[in-house]
Amino acid sequence: MKTLYIECNMGAAGDMLMSVLSELHPDVEGFMTRLSQIGIPDVTFERRQAVKCGIVGTHIEVRVNGISEGEEVHEHSHSHEEHVHHHEEEHTHSHEGHAHHHEEEHAHSHEEHVHHHEEEHAHSHEEHDHHHEHHHTHSHRSMAEIAHIISQIQVSDSVKEHAAAVYRLIAEAESQVHGREVSEIHFHEVGTMDAIADIVGVCMLIEELHPDRILASPVHVGSGQVRCAHGILPVPAPATALILKDVPIYGGQIQGELCTPTGAALLKHFVTEFVPMPAMQVKQIGYGMGNKDFEMANCVRVLMGEQQNTEGEICELSCNMDDMTGEEIAYAMNMLLEHGAREVFTTAVGMKKNRPGILLTCLCDTAKRQEMLELIFKHTTTIGIREKKIQRYILDRRIEETQTPYGIVHTKVSEGYGTVRRKPEYEDLAKIAAQQDKSLMEIKKNL
Repeated sequence: MKTLYIECNMGAAGDMLMSVLSELHPDVEGFMTRLSQIGIPDVTFERRQAVKCGIVGTHIEVRVNGISEGEEVHEHSHSHEEHVHHHEEEHTHSHEGHAHHHEEEHAHSHEEHVHHHEEEHAHSHEEHDHHHEHHHTHSHRSMAEIAHIISQIQVSDSVKEHAAAVYRLIAEAESQVHGREVSEIHFHEVGTMDAIADIVGVCMLIEELHPDRILASPVHVGSGQVRCAHGILPVPAPATALILKDVPIYGGQIQGELCTPTGAALLKHFVTEFVPMPAMQVKQIGYGMGNKDFEMANCVRVLMGEQQNTEGEICELSCNMDDMTGEEIAYAMNMLLEHGAREVFTTAVGMKKNRPGILLTCLCDTAKRQEMLELIFKHTTTIGIREKKIQRYILDRRIEETQTPYGIVHTKVSEGYGTVRRKPEYEDLAKIAAQQDKSLMEIKKNL
């Protein structure tokens, strides 16, 4: 299984993710040429080598009307009444360490942002010439305008769909933070173009690299506070925290905001599971560099390789019942399966006072654990559920079309660990058996 693993030990920003994925591309020059031709208004790209703590990696700089991410605040959202303004002050917290200059990708609220990242960035209204009579010299774009821009760029429909979905995560988080409808949220034009460029670039790279699975480490969000005229708020900023809901995150000794809203949204959209790196045969390694220097290498690292036919850690939830009918248990099992359980099965057991009972077992992804717990309590009579974390190993599976005397039959091929198995699909066999007026055994024998 072709697996992409993203190490977020220094957080993540959109440009860092685009930079690191470009290192894995077999024709990076061709990709950069295509990227420059997709038609994002006023945007250009420059890919260059960057070094952090002696490690050589890549940084892709996005320019909007010739202005780089380090020269304008980029998606720094600031909701006053109806506006979410992206300020044009210079946030030196670029994840150069995070090429995550707040000019880059921050769809953060004005209450969130006045970082002091080692520097005291007192982002006050007095500094800003940014009165709330809206005497702004810069323009803003609504979510509808952003969706229109994405729909017009020269990329595949799949890339457009993924890019729009990622940006919706940012807009919905901003909407909730500011208590405004998504339609009322407006983003600073420069910041919007930066973020769209990062998001579309990442979506294109993932499409062209086509990993079977994307995993990531828990996300380092940084520590410290953001300061503004309205008060001091903690890292991660409100929008980022909302996007990363249900994602494992942690702080640390590094002062600053390490994960941007754009980076958070890309991870939330594409990553299947946030886990320690699984056993895999690594084929490629890439480093995407930010703009700021820390004592740790400010980069996102990715590893691409073949995973040894494992789906990693899953949850086993189980409980005993002796007071439910067969129909009630069957209904509970169907509910669990319909909501995404991997497997659900029952086992006959003996309970207290030698009463016969049923052991219900549900296997699910760790991300589904809470939902499965709630469903089991809702649809069964149990008053307690046991949980175990288990490792699941599987054979790779694919469907092939096989020519037989009866026509095309779809065959499930399972392969791995030195084993290959082939099994005709039941629905195809049943259809042929009915047409030929023969038993399933006869049909299987003659294939």
